[in-house]
Amino acid sequence: MLITFTYQTMINIIKILQTTVKTLQPGNIIEFKVLNPDISSSLYNGNIITCNGIKHIHRGYKSWIDLAHLLQCSMLTPKIIDENYILMRYKKLNPDNSFHKKIVDKEEKYGKDSIFGQIHKNEEASFIYSYIQALQNVHVNKRVRILNLGVNSGDEFEAIKAYAENFNDLELVGIDYCESAIVAAKEKFKNTPNISLHVADINEVNSLNLGKFDLIISIGTLQSSNLEYNKILMSIVQNQLKKEGAMILGFPNCRWMDGEMIYGARVKNYAFSEMGLLYKDVIFAKKYLQQKKFRVTITGKDYIFLTATSIRKD
Repeated sequence: MLITFTYQTMINIIKILQTTVKTLQPGNIIEFKVLNPDISSSLYNGNIITCNGIKHIHRGYKSWIDLAHLLQCSMLTPKIIDENYILMRYKKLNPDNSFHKKIVDKEEKYGKDSIFGQIHKNEEASFIYSYIQALQNVHVNKRVRILNLGVNSGDEFEAIKAYAENFNDLELVGIDYCESAIVAAKEKFKNTPNISLHVADINEVNSLNLGKFDLIISIGTLQSSNLEYNKILMSIVQNQLKKEGAMILGFPNCRWMDGEMIYGARVKNYAFSEMGLLYKDVIFAKKYLQQKKFRVTITGKDYIFLTATSIRKD
């Protein structure tokens, strides 16, 4: 029997769908009938619409997409039943199809042929919008020497290449400990002579003698388990960043599962999103950089972006 939601509260809907989704196998689809969100415009969720003499609670597509992810499902294309109703369709995700759970050689967990290698952050609207905003905040066009710590396949450099008006005048340096990712990035940027890429451990960045940079970028890397976050951040600011320089730090507030970017950071031993460690790292960076006379902003959603620009007078 087809589930139909009309006047049920979201609390009740969540309870019903949670119970149903638990019975499904990964890849199975659940379908349910709801009021067409397009039946009215400029209407907030929760407002009442009477249709065919029946009261309905209006909800927009964003609410249904958010619910799909909370239930660890992807939302498939809804089907139109008639002018008033649609068939909502969720597919249960496979939690084992995630690079977070794959036990592989440490150096290749983020390699070219890994699950992570299939992820293209620049095609995720919430990521690229916030990253471009971060580039604007640090005035990337004025930052001649740019260092990317944990460059992987070079998504952040691709965005700079597309955005910076004076890209050919910039010098971009990227390092990553994953050799296959660097090989792939070198192939991608083989016709871009102002980008240099190196296989190296961030713990050993001081020994590379790269000099100092106008902008340092690190997205989802400094929190790696093989790095002492507080120590490495302070070292980078002191040894690789110019006094008048800027930083962009990206903190993942999401998980990648079965082709979907699911909102909310996870830590071991928690079955739900718990963002205490994320906020702890963000606040440490903010306080430390403010002490070093940087103006700090924090933006983003699925990735939290911290931007820091020097306000030193000397």
